[in-house]
Amino acid sequence: MTTNRPVAMVTGASRGIGRRTALALAAAGYDVAFTARTVEEGRGRIPPRHGRAEPIPVPGSLERTGAEIEALGARALPVRMDLLDRASVTAAAGTVLDAWGRVDVLVNNAVAHIAGTHERFLDLDPEVAARTVTGNYLNQIVLLQAVLPAMLERGGGTIVNLCSGSATTDPPGPPGEGGWGVAYSASKAAFGRLAGAVNAEYRAAGVRAFNLDPGFVVTEAGAARGGLDSLKDEGFEPTPEEAPAAAVVWLVTDPAAEEYLGRVVWTPRLVADLGLLA
Repeated sequence: MTTNRPVAMVTGASRGIGRRTALALAAAGYDVAFTARTVEEGRGRIPPRHGRAEPIPVPGSLERTGAEIEALGARALPVRMDLLDRASVTAAAGTVLDAWGRVDVLVNNAVAHIAGTHERFLDLDPEVAARTVTGNYLNQIVLLQAVLPAMLERGGGTIVNLCSGSATTDPPGPPGEGGWGVAYSASKAAFGRLAGAVNAEYRAAGVRAFNLDPGFVVTEAGAARGGLDSLKDEGFEPTPEEAPAAAVVWLVTDPAAEEYLGRVVWTPRLVADLGLLA
């Protein structure tokens, strides 16, 4: 069924930045389709940053986010998707387009949670690195390839990719001591090239793609995994979860956002300069 309201699709929206973004878009007048691995509240699990310890329980679910979106007066379409399962990525896009007939905004927020991604260099399993690239880069291409044709058919759309400062900044220390793992940062570096490719080929057809760096956000998942004090000690100032969500809404709704195409948008500066959280 086609909807007259604009449609946003947000990946990784059971908690954290994705959830906040889905709610902000719903409040801004969008019907919101959203993905995550966790369907029911209380079943969320993520691997630890290091080693092979037991998965860590985390709050959040498609169930919770859906109820919150509907409470804002928007339609909610929860879709289970796992970035490490390519078939589920393709199916998720198909589910949204079959149900609502359009995707006006795509927010690529989800990341692949894999045990061992932040190991030190000599301890890194190349298979872990390969799976991380598959989830954070290759299967992101798959999702864009599934959604882009529908945007082009309607004459335009906006894509916001949540990139990472780790892709362009050397870690200040080893993993666990203020730094991050190369498997993660390398996969996000590759992901960071997608927006530019989309703009080069499809900007003239009405499709815009932004790279948004959320800053150092302490999400529910990040807090549950721990190990963040060392980053704070290195001078990384925490950014509230609401900030990237406000930045996304501004990028997809304000014509002035055009000037930010072709560069990485730094969330803390954008929200401060525009007073988006005032």
